[in-house]
Amino acid sequence: MKILLPVDGSEHSLNAVRYAIRLVQEGLSASFVLTNVQEPTYLYEMVLAPDADVLERVTGAAGIHSLEAAEDLLRQAELPFEREIASGEPAHTILETGERYDCDAIILGARGRGVVRSALLGSVSQAVLHGSPVPVTIVRENPAHWAMETPE
Repeated sequence: MKILLPVDGSEHSLNAVRYAIRLVQEGLSASFVLTNVQEPTYLYEMVLAPDADVLERVTGAAGIHSLEAAEDLLRQAELPFEREIASGEPAHTILETGERYDCDAIILGARGRGVVRSALLGSVSQAVLHGSPVPVTIVRENPAHWAMETPE
């Protein structure tokens, strides 16, 4: 089974990664695709940036930074994963990524980092849930019964 894990570096998205790891620890055979979706570049940003390469490097660096903690969790659990940094409208881009990688399921946090997204109580997760052709699990919090155990 291939599972898409959209992450933005927030604790909510990392809880979704922990949940996915726990599923594997309990017997699920899975590999993962980590994805981070950067907001699209706006005309104002393009005018202010010295060139398009600068914007691309900044977007890429932000995406890499957002994936680091999730990658660390999967490496510690010794689980296989691929990763992709994309740009665009988050829910639509998440769904496209899942289709492109032929994912069987999506696991994501209930809310992301953005102020607007938080105020809308997880509008991205809701849009993914309603638009996905595959099962979607939305992880709301980190209950003790599925929290990752630390190796001794």
